[in-house]
Amino acid sequence: MLCSLQLCFVCGNVGATITCAEPGCDRSFHLSCTSEGECVTQFCDDFRSFCWVHRPHQAVEAAPVQDTTCIICLEPMEHSRSYCTMVCPACRHAWFHRACIQEQAMCAGIYGFHCPHCRDRDMFLRDMLTMGIRIPFRKPTWEDNYDYATLGVRHQRCDASDCHYPHGREREEREG
Repeated sequence: MLCSLQLCFVCGNVGATITCAEPGCDRSFHLSCTSEGECVTQFCDDFRSFCWVHRPHQAVEAAPVQDTTCIICLEPMEHSRSYCTMVCPACRHAWFHRACIQEQAMCAGIYGFHCPHCRDRDMFLRDMLTMGIRIPFRKPTWEDNYDYATLGVRHQRCDASDCHYPHGREREEREG
């Protein structure tokens, strides 16, 4: 009942059910307003949420150099660290937008998620969870839809318009 009266500090509407985990902070917000309000919700351990003032920041002391692009979408990055820009804590060379790495996490799941540049998993995963990237506890989506199933299948006949051996691939291999 009390949650229905809480005002969201982002949109100003009632029904804000999430309160900043920082002791003494009374900012409340809707889960749907998290991104717009630059808040962080950690989808691990205690599922804590933080307002834009108290949200965690990456410990990496780096800033994107001029003309740095997102390693995922290849769009330009801002020239300073911000809520929307993130870096791999392991290699410190892979810069990406928060939205881009979130989309990758949703596709890769916990078993396939790693830095798209250096492929570090341990440090990268811990940092992304701390920074509020939601990583589903499942296998990658590309393993569910059989997109790669045909990679193991060998083409059985020649499709060339002028086939030099019309008896088939298996016979050619047997005869050398």
